[in-house]
Amino acid sequence: MSIHQNLLGGPAPTHLPDEPGRAALAAGTAPAEVAAAYPTSSLAWATLADEAFAAGRTVESYAYARTGYHRALDALRRAGWKGHGPVPWEHEPNRGFLRALHALARAAGAIGEKDEYERCSGFLRDSSETAADTLNA
Repeated sequence: MSIHQNLLGGPAPTHLPDEPGRAALAAGTAPAEVAAAYPTSSLAWATLADEAFAAGRTVESYAYARTGYHRALDALRRAGWKGHGPVPWEHEPNRGFLRALHALARAAGAIGEKDEYERCSGFLRDSSETAADTLNA
């Protein structure tokens, strides 16, 4: 038996490749500039969603979060993700997806879109309990 075999029978964790937007954000580049330069950067869109939400621009936050979420779904599929399974918070390149998903749930809840809030909240917890606990703290 291989030491890396998943004994629970579920899919292996998905680990996204690093994205150039992450380095640019870490270097202090404005999130809007990063999103324009690297439109596939789910982390840039999640950061924009967080900033908009903190400023009370909930609908704008929702739009940014949805963009980041869909960009991340594309990246997850390219990485072999089949629509379910763990996306660990501990793997830093996954955090753009997890943050965008959290931001989408938060904004959906704020505008009263209950079904979307519940779907995204459950999806976040199913993807990474650590992310759900960390981001909801």
